[in-house]
Amino acid sequence: MTELSTDAFPPSEEVADVLARPPVRTETVLVPVGPADGHRAEALAETAAEAAGLLQTTVRILHVFTESRFERVRETLSSETDTPLSPDEAATHVEPVRAVARALCTPLRQYGTTMDVTGRVGDDVSREIVAAAEALDAKRVFVGGRKRSPVGKVRNGSTAQQVLLDAPCPVTFVRDFESSTQG
Repeated sequence: MTELSTDAFPPSEEVADVLARPPVRTETVLVPVGPADGHRAEALAETAAEAAGLLQTTVRILHVFTESRFERVRETLSSETDTPLSPDEAATHVEPVRAVARALCTPLRQYGTTMDVTGRVGDDVSREIVAAAEALDAKRVFVGGRKRSPVGKVRNGSTAQQVLLDAPCPVTFVRDFESSTQG
């Protein structure tokens, strides 16, 4: 299970500053962050921040929970609040999401743009990412991943590959060079 943080979000004043500013424009780039994206937070943030700054768009960090995982997260965090957590609130407790938000705050401040965090629940993660991109009329989607063999993609599926094929906008694949050089 993804490491969760029970601390309040945003985790720092710098992140709070970037989250609190009104959006520069209503246009958005989407950065889906999964449970395995913690180690590529810097690469995702750097790539997304540069594009968002150049396009003067808001960065929306998205975390998709499967139904069962969302229930486990709600149970884990339920002692922290009297009301049931929404997917958006739950997403702010997922450590890889927090890592990307922390990595985004300085470059977004330099570019004068903003970010927000949202969550969705659905068992088809790639479909949820595509639906979020469509609902936002996203200008670009940034997905992280690692190099996989064609057999590995068929056997295990590939969320990034499905998003690349189905997204309604350009998709930038941010490759994980660390795990592609191992094994």
